Amino acid sequence: MEHLLLRQHIERFVSLTEEEWGALAQNLSVSKIPRKRTFSKEGQMEDKIALVLQGSFRQFYTKDGEEKTTYFYFENHLMSSYISILQKQPSLLTIEALEDSEVLCFSAQTLQNLYENYPVYQIFGRKLAEYLAVGLEIRMVSLLMDSPEERYIGLLKSNKKKILERIPQHYIASYLGITPVSLSRIRNRIIAAERI
Repeated sequence: MEHLLLRQHIERFVSLTEEEWGALAQNLSVSKIPRKRTFSKEGQMEDKIALVLQGSFRQFYTKDGEEKTTYFYFENHLMSSYISILQKQPSLLTIEALEDSEVLCFSAQTLQNLYENYPVYQIFGRKLAEYLAVGLEIRMVSLLMDSPEERYIGLLKSNKKKILERIPQHYIASYLGITPVSLSRIRNRIIAAERI
């Protein structure tokens, strides 16, 4: 069942033959990651790519001892310290489980082998990179152009409701680039405006 979820995810981008799928499927493993444990850790070399099967994760950078949350992963999200893999350098970020979680993993070397032997995986890699680039640019523009209140309203109206439903408020505040106190004020203003 877990393998089928990954195949479905990949086939949102490309169609796979049984041979193409089998070349990846034989290299998959399931791992359980308890709450507060890391999938990827700042300063360490990373080589794993995973599909989240169950649970949630927070991606963050650390600056002067302060954690800056940049992304959340939930079920059916592909997850990795991608820059560490591409540049073969220690990871700049940490990915931590927020709940007891389960992931389906394969190595970056497996993906590299697939690129070399099956052209369809090169197409998948390109389409996935394009998808991620669009998401990163949208987020960057929001952080640069929108007020904190506009960012929060955008989150309310987006397809990212899982963040509001499952993530603690102080992490949401960090993700929006504001303090928990500011987030509380914004939420109270919006609630008061809805009552009018």
